[in-house]
Amino acid sequence: MNQINLLDCTLRDGGYVNEWHFGEKAIRNITKKMALAGVEYFEIGFVRECNYDKDYSLFDGNDSVKDMITPKQSGTKYVGMIDMGKVIPADKLGRKTKDGFDVIRVIFKKSKIEEAYDYIKELIELGYEVFAQAVGTDNYTDSEFIALIEKFNSLPISAFYIVDSFGLIKKRDFMRLVQIADHNLKEDIMLGYHSHNNMQQAMGNASAMTELNLKRDIVLDACVFGMGRGAGNLNMELFAEYMNENFGKHYRIEPMLEIIDEYLNDIYRENFWGYSLPLYLSASNSCHPNYAIYFAGKGTLTVKSYNEILKSIPKEDKAIYSKDKAEKIYKEYQENFVDDREVVQNLEKEVSGREILLLGPGSSLKREEETVRKYIKEKNPIVISLNFVPNDYRCDYVFSCHMRRYKNIQEHNVDLNMDMKKIVTSNLREASNYDYMVNFASYSSESPEIMENSGIMCVNLLIHLGIKKVCLAGLDGYDTSNRGNYVNSGLEYDFSPELLELRNHLIREEFKKKQGKIQIEFLTKSIYE
Repeated sequence: MNQINLLDCTLRDGGYVNEWHFGEKAIRNITKKMALAGVEYFEIGFVRECNYDKDYSLFDGNDSVKDMITPKQSGTKYVGMIDMGKVIPADKLGRKTKDGFDVIRVIFKKSKIEEAYDYIKELIELGYEVFAQAVGTDNYTDSEFIALIEKFNSLPISAFYIVDSFGLIKKRDFMRLVQIADHNLKEDIMLGYHSHNNMQQAMGNASAMTELNLKRDIVLDACVFGMGRGAGNLNMELFAEYMNENFGKHYRIEPMLEIIDEYLNDIYRENFWGYSLPLYLSASNSCHPNYAIYFAGKGTLTVKSYNEILKSIPKEDKAIYSKDKAEKIYKEYQENFVDDREVVQNLEKEVSGREILLLGPGSSLKREEETVRKYIKEKNPIVISLNFVPNDYRCDYVFSCHMRRYKNIQEHNVDLNMDMKKIVTSNLREASNYDYMVNFASYSSESPEIMENSGIMCVNLLIHLGIKKVCLAGLDGYDTSNRGNYVNSGLEYDFSPELLELRNHLIREEFKKKQGKIQIEFLTKSIYE
């Protein structure tokens, strides 16, 4: 075996976590510290057509990057990545310069092989070392993979990569790909491995590759603190220590730990990455990890339903993510049509002629308890709680459109509400022991971000039942400063501040639109008023 090299891609692949917004000081210091750590290759960011901003690890060519990397440290080569989906013209990138990028990595999908080949050829002619990286290497058949290797053997590339885009390649399959690549790749071309950690295979695969004692040089990608979208990447500090202990390397771990302490810990607290059940399920179903991130953001799916929705994605769509596609899949899954005409007739008879009070879980139920109890005493309304059961208010019904919340409702055993009836929507495929099921699509919002909001859905149902007025209490709205602001524990949410503001706005607008069909009165303070 010859040289084992490490390539740090914290500022590039880790940048998916924070939209590459590290800040100028962090980019400069991370660059210096990784060179001091002794990594052979340091990838400072993406190279693409953009309005260059020093606070972002996105560059539009050598002129923008040279200020960040000079003076260069000997022993480290400086790398930029170009995505064939967002390619920068080679003539705009310009020739290699001594104070610019040393290496360009080019990633490409199956559909871009020919374009990537021609583009890499141009880059080599401009003087760059080039690494060729086939996205989703495990999606190639063995014969396709061999043909791809043989094609790029005709170019003087420096490295050819196995890329585990979805973090699902397990050791046996990984070893097969390594053996195929090693057998067919020209001897003077390095073999690289870029991992993702959705199924926690990165460390095992990388270490297994080093232990094969290949006769060629190899290069392994990692990120400090494992920083990366979703489940993250191979941890640079852990793997560098493994290399020191087992292969006589002398990487300095202290600069990596300083990067974690000074820069990455704050990002991690705001934007978690690491092992998660949704990302594991996404990988086990061979899906793009962005599906996991999108569906997890909804916060409504149980493990069983999460697995079902991923399995339902057509094979040809699993590898290519789009938000529109994800929204369509989620909506189709949630709708799960049922004919609820008889249910609606029965509910109409039960609520006809009565005042209606909807209870949300906001803390205003306690703060303004006197107002709520006065209304209940004077009007004797039908009380419907939304996705929860209050401990100190008697309810006639609970309305649930959220399977995780409904599981908590089923476990509720407070005597005060033992006799309340359960109304569920048809997206609750796992629901049992309910009294009524209504069709989800008939009452959901048309806005994808709030399509399963219980307040909107229940008001839509009441309109369908012919109710002319409804009072709302405890529908306080999402509070970005206090996410635990609920009368019951276990009802907290985990949306970004931007999404919280959007949801608040959309729900408020929906209630405004309903006012022409039903009179809505807020008994307690709400941002939806």
